[in-house]
Amino acid sequence: MSPQLTYTAIKDIPGVVDSLRNTFNSGLTKDVDFRKQQLRQLLLFMNEKRDDLMEALFSDLHKHRMESNIGEISSIIDECQYMIKNLDRFTKPITTAKRFKMNALDKTIIRKEAKGVVLVIGQLATNACLSSNTAAVITKFLPDYIDKRAFSFVNGGVEETTTVLEQRFDHIFYTGNGVVGKIVMKAAANHLTPVTLELGGKSPAVVAPDADLDVTANRLVWGKFFNNGQTCVAPDYVLVSKDQQEKLIIAIRKTLLSYYTANPQNCDSYGRIISTRQFDRLKGLLDHYDSSQIAIGGKSDREDLFIEPTILKSISYKDEHIMQQEIFGPILPIIPVDHMEQAIQIINVRDQPLAMYIFAKSPAIYNNILDKTNSGGAVVNDTLMHLQELSLPFGGVGASGMGSYHGEKSFDTFVHERSTMIKSTGFESMLAARYPPYNDDKDTMLSFLVYGLPSTASSKFKALMTVWSAAWNILFKNPANP
Repeated sequence: MSPQLTYTAIKDIPGVVDSLRNTFNSGLTKDVDFRKQQLRQLLLFMNEKRDDLMEALFSDLHKHRMESNIGEISSIIDECQYMIKNLDRFTKPITTAKRFKMNALDKTIIRKEAKGVVLVIGQLATNACLSSNTAAVITKFLPDYIDKRAFSFVNGGVEETTTVLEQRFDHIFYTGNGVVGKIVMKAAANHLTPVTLELGGKSPAVVAPDADLDVTANRLVWGKFFNNGQTCVAPDYVLVSKDQQEKLIIAIRKTLLSYYTANPQNCDSYGRIISTRQFDRLKGLLDHYDSSQIAIGGKSDREDLFIEPTILKSISYKDEHIMQQEIFGPILPIIPVDHMEQAIQIINVRDQPLAMYIFAKSPAIYNNILDKTNSGGAVVNDTLMHLQELSLPFGGVGASGMGSYHGEKSFDTFVHERSTMIKSTGFESMLAARYPPYNDDKDTMLSFLVYGLPSTASSKFKALMTVWSAAWNILFKNPANP
């Protein structure tokens, strides 16, 4: 049985943030060995509390253990292991190749320094009424593993989140919808705090005329109904040629039957809607369509938070209901098009999506679509898999978000690259070329240091003589401290 979640007292929130800032200012969390130890402890938590987490995810979402393992647990374990192995390399200062000749003998490095106190906002933490069981498990057990001086939870809803956003942070990372994303960004602007926003959106799937429809159906259905369609990168609508729409629906029907049986409500591999509020929103969308447009599914059970895998057909890209918002649920509209160029046009009249899926055999076809569109990420002949491949940076563009993470990009997101120059106190006589009072000799010397010598041999020789004469005058006729 999952522990009960308790909301954080609003009056305690400022003190929580102040305590974390004191910890950061003490230097504790800057130590690389300390950070690696915290990662080892997080790894231990994920392994030892795996069953508790899976049970909580099932309670919240009716999520099968396989989906929990693939979609939630394995990626965290992989990232912990990757960071432990590579953190020394990531934190090592980078020496730069000098371009200004006056700095040739000096040391120039880029220090990788933690930004400071970071706020991470996700549905587990800020919408406890949604994933309350999972949030409760993390809140109860994680403090037993990780140094409590270095992190803290704030659980609650709108009021608690609003109070958190009133505090000053050094970076804010938010995963969720665009409406709240704008609120987060406005709050961050009050403190000029940088943000990473992963916002989702309506991610299209384009099925080209040469696509293998059986494979397409398998991968499209898996990606759409993984976690009951409640992922930020779920295929949100399908663009397919008019003469292939019925063939695709037949293939999808076959796949749905094999995945979730004829009665998905009794299938332990099929999830549930996260809350009554979200169920009502999705049911409200479905109520706008009749049997002529519901090609597959459409049944629902509010008490069980169940909505059958539903395929809508012959939907207009201008549809005033299903095409006006991210669906975030087990409903997939199909939009028939005359040709792939029309599909591209439909994609481009909308905000940039977080993900794009293209099913095509021909590189000419899928490269044409990629070249003429934009999205946070893209996958050809599959869905969701780019999110699982942690060597690829993950993030949005435009309305689907800003910034990216995964692997080294996760490290970079929370790091300030501090440009540092360590100058020698020698060679002051030569450096005097930059000091007032200015004259022609100093101008000649600085021009050489900035622009170098001409490319032709004859001009190069003449310029060298001029530079040599200027250097002589600066050193011996017009010294910096006569």
